[in-house]
Amino acid sequence: MAVPKSKITKSRRGQRRSHDALIADNPNECPNCGELKRPHHVCSACGHYADREVVAQADEIDLDEDAA
Repeated sequence: MAVPKSKITKSRRGQRRSHDALIADNPNECPNCGELKRPHHVCSACGHYADREVVAQADEIDLDEDAA
């Protein structure tokens, strides 16, 4: 069974974990609708990317209550 030969100091442990921190998102405002979106991604609210519509959005979804 592997057993450490000596104690790992708090400093060395912290240096190893220095890259494990979470980074905050950097949302941008969509130039078409004004919603927040991820940079370099299609806007999920309106389907636009770089001032053109890439994904057509459905106006309304009809769900039959019998099907549920």
